[in-house]
Amino acid sequence: MSNPREISVIRFPKPMPYHDAYTEQNLRRNLIEEGKAGNALFLLEHERTFTMGRSSHEEHLLHSRDDLVEKGIEVCDVDRGGDVTYHGPGQLVAYPILDLQHWEKSVQWYLRTLEDVIIDTLSHYGLRGERIPKFTGVWVDGAKVAAIGIGIHQWVTYHGIAINRSPQMDDFKLIIPCGIQDKPVSSLSQLLENPPTMDELMDVFEEKFTANFSH
Repeated sequence: MSNPREISVIRFPKPMPYHDAYTEQNLRRNLIEEGKAGNALFLLEHERTFTMGRSSHEEHLLHSRDDLVEKGIEVCDVDRGGDVTYHGPGQLVAYPILDLQHWEKSVQWYLRTLEDVIIDTLSHYGLRGERIPKFTGVWVDGAKVAAIGIGIHQWVTYHGIAINRSPQMDDFKLIIPCGIQDKPVSSLSQLLENPPTMDELMDVFEEKFTANFSH
């Protein structure tokens, strides 16, 4: 009998348009719900995009949608929790598509476990990742390094995590990231003298993800 917690890791080789990745997530999620596929973890980078979650406020976009499109940034309304988030090249995006019935049917357990994965990943590079009460995500020295925004349908997860390795940081100035006005955003390239390559970061993240979700 196959392990119901087995996770297939799928890496996409180049930055993807947001809608392409969303389509891939939904295809896999539907197959899992129908019992035709197993759990998956997508690892990728996106083209420059702002996503607006279910709790987003339009005023957290500091420019009009038309102006942002002219700057080469797509704006997408999405069905995950949270506020406005940036995605772009240089940022590791992870989309776990898991049937939580094989783990715990708990949104809070899932969020905390995702934070544990990020904290363990940062610890590998000598960084102390921290939680801030009332917020999801992970911070280092008070600056946000990783964002989390999830969706769950029939206890199958989608959407996920973004870890800033070396994204275009000026793009964060075009929004109020995650709707949090008084917290800065940082990246591994700002925090580390020798930041990992994206492939190396994916390797470490995959290892930590597998370790946390194999328990």
